[in-house]
Amino acid sequence: MEDNRFYFRQMLSGRDFAVGNDFATQMVNFSYAIGDRATGSCVLVDPAWNVNDLVDIVESDGMSVDGVLATHYHADHVGGSIMGHEIEGVAALLNRVDCPIHVQSEEVPWMERTANVTSDQLVAHAPGDVLNVGDVEITLVHTPGHTPGSQCFLVDGRLVAGDTLFLDGCGRTDLPGSDATAMMESLRMLSTVPDDVILYPGHRYSLASSATMGSVKQSNFVFQH
Repeated sequence: MEDNRFYFRQMLSGRDFAVGNDFATQMVNFSYAIGDRATGSCVLVDPAWNVNDLVDIVESDGMSVDGVLATHYHADHVGGSIMGHEIEGVAALLNRVDCPIHVQSEEVPWMERTANVTSDQLVAHAPGDVLNVGDVEITLVHTPGHTPGSQCFLVDGRLVAGDTLFLDGCGRTDLPGSDATAMMESLRMLSTVPDDVILYPGHRYSLASSATMGSVKQSNFVFQH
């Protein structure tokens, strides 16, 4: 595929979308758009906080939303209730765009409870499944630990990691559905990702918004053991 066909946007809550929402600004969530410019098709990764903003952004780039990739079920990534706040997410997105929501099969019941969606709106995947968006191939990497069905996405030399791996640290394992042992296994697997792959996390918890896996392996304490 020609390089200029690949479409990729990293969008930060409170800065690029949900501007003026103090909670969204505090949570520093990243959403992503991945697609094929030649076909005009893209998917949104973890659309939440203000889904109309996200759709407007990609449509202004000449793209249309044809699907959602959910890294995991937590409300700040897919919508729902958290800390007394109701966060807009995939349920609201489906009111504007008719599209499937792609999750790992282990995440289906959690998504149903949290994100106010039904099983027929979800596409349950197995580890290693490949989703085609135009000619763009996105590999779904099951990385349980933060949640049972947490997943990362490998595409065009990028790893979109949700809350499994940050530039510094990893996702919490003291929440409902989390598992510290599973997280360790997921991190061991991610340690084999080539060094030149660029990590794109689910939150901006570091000054930088992305970094090569080689540098993350050197600096992130979770890989030191």
